[in-house]
Amino acid sequence: MLLCPRHSMSEQNLALPGLESAAVADPITEPNDQSGPSAVVAAAPASASLTWLELLKWAVSFPAMLGMLLVGRIFYEGRGFNVDPDMWWHIKVGGDILRTHHWPTFDPYSWTAAGTPWIAYEWLGEIPLYLVHSIGGRLGGVVALDLFLIVLSSVIMLAVYGLAATRSRNSKAGFISALFLASLAFGNFSLRPQMFGFLFLVLTLLAMEKFRQGVTWPLWALPPMFLLWVNTHGSFIIGIGVITLYLLAGVFSFRKGSVEAIAWTRSQRIKLETALLLCVAVLPITPYGTQLAVYPFDMAISQPINVANISEWKPMPFDIVGGKMFLAFIVIFFVLQMFFRFTWRLEELVLALGGSVMACIHVRFVLLFVPFFAPVLAAALARFIPAYKRHKDLFLANAVIMAGVLVAMVHYFPSRADLDKRVAKDYPVGALEYLRTHDISRRMLNDYGFGGYLVLSGEKTFIDGRGDLYERNGVLGDFVHFANLKPGSLQVIRRYGVETCLLQHDTALVTALLASPEWEEVYHDGTSAILVRRSGPAANASPAKARTLDSVSP
Repeated sequence: MLLCPRHSMSEQNLALPGLESAAVADPITEPNDQSGPSAVVAAAPASASLTWLELLKWAVSFPAMLGMLLVGRIFYEGRGFNVDPDMWWHIKVGGDILRTHHWPTFDPYSWTAAGTPWIAYEWLGEIPLYLVHSIGGRLGGVVALDLFLIVLSSVIMLAVYGLAATRSRNSKAGFISALFLASLAFGNFSLRPQMFGFLFLVLTLLAMEKFRQGVTWPLWALPPMFLLWVNTHGSFIIGIGVITLYLLAGVFSFRKGSVEAIAWTRSQRIKLETALLLCVAVLPITPYGTQLAVYPFDMAISQPINVANISEWKPMPFDIVGGKMFLAFIVIFFVLQMFFRFTWRLEELVLALGGSVMACIHVRFVLLFVPFFAPVLAAALARFIPAYKRHKDLFLANAVIMAGVLVAMVHYFPSRADLDKRVAKDYPVGALEYLRTHDISRRMLNDYGFGGYLVLSGEKTFIDGRGDLYERNGVLGDFVHFANLKPGSLQVIRRYGVETCLLQHDTALVTALLASPEWEEVYHDGTSAILVRRSGPAANASPAKARTLDSVSP
């Protein structure tokens, strides 16, 4: 039976994988497992007396080699450069903050909400994106962004690997758990501040797991991390919830069926309460005071149109591969539980079940399911997977494999031309060239997915990914109305005085507009189309001048 680690474990139990350790055996792994509870999370030696040879052996140990294989898997997915439309406006906001030395308090990027109160809720996550984009140098900003996406994704999944290995005390089980769950996370890996929030969440879970095992120092790293987190992304509220859950789950001890609660000692409870209070105390320390701290509640309560219509807020789609994979993990876990009757700590079971429910309600919460579920999956797998034994490690073979993965990543990293083509496939690169060389009204209706790219390009938008702003002033509701071609859609567009439309070329809205005598197409390619109102300032443009491009090179 799987039992949770007891808090009698020594705080000195910090051995690196591949180094000799006097680790206390955990009931869920073999007693001679020398992977250590830190598995791949520790980045520095636990003792100053370690020799360079021992450090080298740690760097090419079997757990480290598994980490490199995980990075290779992430590279394979990340080199496709999954670009979220919001990335572009995040880059613009970060750059403007550095350029002006001021944090925005009203909207400067659209013509439909110009001057409306708006603040940069994720400003600290936007600045790194701008810096990466701007320092790309001769490689080009898009190459630097793709490299940063791969590095950040790798760090996150290595942290998940470390969390799973720490809980299961089995680096192999932790690797398998992280490897398979990474397939779910890939769909949500894009360069947005939420990536930093995801990393902070995994580190919070890791700190709490270490504290359960008797290691206290990671607990005191949480308050400064929450200071960064509240200024980076609204997911900090999930981190506060995680710490609170751990605290409440240790108020008293009980065991009922497969669920076990282990009471904190008085000293542990005081430390945990102090850390939680400090994490809460730093939340108002932002350029906007407490506004960032209350934003998650605003999203949950005051943005029903945003939540109902944006794809990442929709329920889990079980008719696609990702949804079926998610369901398979749940089914496998319950089958294992039925046959082997594992015993789980109350807090980890609540997190795993809660993460599953939240991912079913909103698909974006897969990023919560992955770190919540990885430890319990690894702990279950550890029962069937032999533990790592350092004395059997083949360090040279590990080094060769790691070098091979590194060489392959360098060789197959996409060129700037390839990445530019991928961007042009999804964003209106060619259409913007056309706009810059033609006298066309900028009172423009744009596709929702094009908004962020237009913001970065300096064009005023009708709408972009800042759903909170456009819901408050009514633009989002109107956009949903005519984007879905509801009755009166053309009248709504007319009411805004739109003279130009920049839309995806194959949408129903484009077809509807072209069926109207008011509109004509002056440009289209495989990505976008530009339409102008016949009676507007662009009336001189004639259909005979319409330009068709099969492919556009930025």
